[in-house]
Amino acid sequence: MFKRIFLPLLFGLGGAAILISLGTWQLQRLAWKEAILAEIDTTITAAPVPVPEAPTQDADQYLPVTATGTITDQEIQILGSVKKIGPGYRIVSAFESEDGRRLLLDRGWVALEAKNASRPPVQAQITGNLHWPDEMTSSTPEPDLVAGIWFGRDIPAMAAHLNTEPVLIVLRETSETEQVTAPFPLDSSGIPNDHLEYVLTWFGLAIVWLGMTAFLLWRINRKTL
Repeated sequence: MFKRIFLPLLFGLGGAAILISLGTWQLQRLAWKEAILAEIDTTITAAPVPVPEAPTQDADQYLPVTATGTITDQEIQILGSVKKIGPGYRIVSAFESEDGRRLLLDRGWVALEAKNASRPPVQAQITGNLHWPDEMTSSTPEPDLVAGIWFGRDIPAMAAHLNTEPVLIVLRETSETEQVTAPFPLDSSGIPNDHLEYVLTWFGLAIVWLGMTAFLLWRINRKTL
């Protein structure tokens, strides 16, 4: 009897052990990712500082900054869609700070029909976060400069087009009395975190594997009897 069930039992327990170990590893990865997201949220909402002279992605991603100057009418409209908002255009404008710098300012979203609405220059004190978005892929279309439509935030290309530094501020707050865009501040919700799904998948497979093993052993036991 033992010889008949030894190999199926070994195979079943070994497979379940592998699946459980994978689920445990993903559980550890989940805790790691949640800690990173919490740290990012803490960074995003910290007290703002002046824009560094030469910010870098490695050192200054999500850094809260503040500046005073002019939001110009030189802008780029990026076609996209936001969950719970729908399709629209993300407006990225050239921002001229009081100290003479020209930076990129992501002002947020407007509806499709507001693409060509008037957005005149305005003096404002802004608060936001430095950001280097990872949106450009090999399948992202080139900007349609005739129609004035872009399809992703390409910082070097946008900076060259608007004659600014390759530094992007995503608007969080502004002193504008009449806002012509809906700011879409940064938070960690847009960062993928699929580890819980993987945990449930691997542990679920382990349960199914053990159930199949138990059923196979029951069948073998019946035949032996």
